[in-house]
Amino acid sequence: MKLKTVEVDGKQYAEIQDGKPVYVEDDGKEVAFDAAGTRSTITRLNAEAKDHRVRADSAEKIVKTFEGIDDPAAAKKALGIVANLDAKTLVDAGEIEKVKTEISKAFQTQLDEANGKAQTFEQQLYAEKIGGNFARSAFIAEKLAVPADMVQATFGQNLKIEDGKVVAYDSQGQKIFSRARPGELADFDEAIETLVSQYPHRDHILKSSNATGSGAQNGQNTNSNAKGNFGGGKDDRVAAIKAMTATN
Repeated sequence: MKLKTVEVDGKQYAEIQDGKPVYVEDDGKEVAFDAAGTRSTITRLNAEAKDHRVRADSAEKIVKTFEGIDDPAAAKKALGIVANLDAKTLVDAGEIEKVKTEISKAFQTQLDEANGKAQTFEQQLYAEKIGGNFARSAFIAEKLAVPADMVQATFGQNLKIEDGKVVAYDSQGQKIFSRARPGELADFDEAIETLVSQYPHRDHILKSSNATGSGAQNGQNTNSNAKGNFGGGKDDRVAAIKAMTATN
């Protein structure tokens, strides 16, 4: 990774994009490095690490209070017997178990209802958070030759909702982080771009281009199957759809 520079009057200056210096990674991708954001992220991660250490120390102290108890199950059973003996002055132990069973049934019914509502809410949240992002994605609309619902069918399994946010995972099960904002998770479009770059059939789903001009080498047409370009025709879209349906 190196700083991208431009020469002005014989001197080298860093190229700036949106107030940030531009770096070129080993794969040739240009990234505007957010130094202030990176520093803020490092500060936040250090604070989180300190909090984890404090909680670990607290947990260790609690565990020490149970030293000498070799069989936790037996200890819990003994506490239950003592609880029943204390209550025997009011109700026979057999009646206590009956009351416990009835309470347990009522609680389980309420728990099942709550779980059902939670599952419905989770499905609705997934449809809005993830499905909505696929439908509104500028990257999908501009650079892919297949409709958003097919892209979701292929890559939707790589996205999860955690703490109310959409988090993307690569094919190895690792979270996808932003190149432009080190230490921060990639946003939706950047994550989809990364997943597409790792997709074995990416050449078939990216739009192709026949554009010429200063951007084309030697003034000739670029390869009609060039990755990441625009302008794919009907044949490109048909090939892309066949490639995605073959893998799902």
